[in-house]
Amino acid sequence: MTWPFILVSVLITAFISGVFGMAGGLLLMGVLALLLPVSGAMVVHGAVQSVSNGWRALLLRRWIDWRVMALYALGSAVAAGALVFLVVELPRDWLLVALGLVPMLVWLPARRLALDARKTGHALFCGFSVTGLNVVAGVSGPLLDVFFLSTGMDRRAIVATKAASQVMAHGVKVAYYVAPALAAGALDEPLWLLAAAPLAVIGTTLGARVLEKLTDRQFLSATKWIVTAIGVFYLARGLWGLISVAP
Repeated sequence: MTWPFILVSVLITAFISGVFGMAGGLLLMGVLALLLPVSGAMVVHGAVQSVSNGWRALLLRRWIDWRVMALYALGSAVAAGALVFLVVELPRDWLLVALGLVPMLVWLPARRLALDARKTGHALFCGFSVTGLNVVAGVSGPLLDVFFLSTGMDRRAIVATKAASQVMAHGVKVAYYVAPALAAGALDEPLWLLAAAPLAVIGTTLGARVLEKLTDRQFLSATKWIVTAIGVFYLARGLWGLISVAP
């Protein structure tokens, strides 16, 4: 029953991601973390999100800021090189705590920090930090969002550029965890994983249509509150798990 439930989750969360750009991935990571070994959850999440983000980027390709993408890619490559020398795999409850804390990054005073993905140094740091956090916690959308809140970009340009950048971050995550996932037997049913790809495409396509109906103000406000609510739930769930096993 695990994989049918995962596939339904993929469809629903891809639709949410198509609208808000990151909330769906956060939801899916939590579902997978509860149903699969952590390494397997990372690989499945990374594969599904690569398809979902890749399709979203394709749908909105004329809005992608390719200069930002090039700089992001350089930063991401540095993070990937550093991760080769590190072994990171959080236990499930600690992963849920991390998943709960990551969304709180949307409340950072973005205007005071003045992070702007259109600036060279900021875009490089964005690629490095977002890729690193994505490997450790499984998601990094809220951190990525901090670099775009002060850019003044159109909501479609934000979603498109973030989607393209997340393909890279999730690709690094899949490469990092695929060997442990195979060893844990978490990928023994590859046909189910293949079935997730078209569902991610369908959900993303439907979500992109809803995105067109939102104003920039509605988009930014709704995203912040949705990911915060998800984060609070994960944080409570993770802390409860840690307390329950404490002697």
